[in-house]
Amino acid sequence: MKHFTVPRFATAACAGCALLLTACSQQPARPTPSAPAQTHHHVHHLSSAAETAPTPLPSRTGIPVCDAYLSTYIACHRAANIFAPDQLQSRYETMRDSLLRDSQDPDIRPQLANRCESLQQSLHEALHGKSCDAPLPMPSSGSH
Repeated sequence: MKHFTVPRFATAACAGCALLLTACSQQPARPTPSAPAQTHHHVHHLSSAAETAPTPLPSRTGIPVCDAYLSTYIACHRAANIFAPDQLQSRYETMRDSLLRDSQDPDIRPQLANRCESLQQSLHEALHGKSCDAPLPMPSSGSH
């Protein structure tokens, strides 16, 4: 029967690894830098949202170009065929809420007329001369 001997170098290396592992295990675990900040920020955001009730939105922005844009949004987007018909209402509501909320922010309100003019211009270009009052296209039937 043969006996295997471990070379001295291997024994020393194993002992060194054991010392390193022991030293590392005695150090307090350091959290990753991003985890506590994200958790803290998220919790803070939730607590501040719970403390303040959302301000009800007005029915109009009070900015003529924005109110005009919103009043023609659905008809003009439908005529320009920008969004799928089943997405149009939710897209309108998102835009409406955004403009109404921004109209209440004193830091954003001064730039809101320019934003609405830009939106109106983009929509006008997407219409390619079509009227927003154009009748809806009739669905084509494939049974000819």
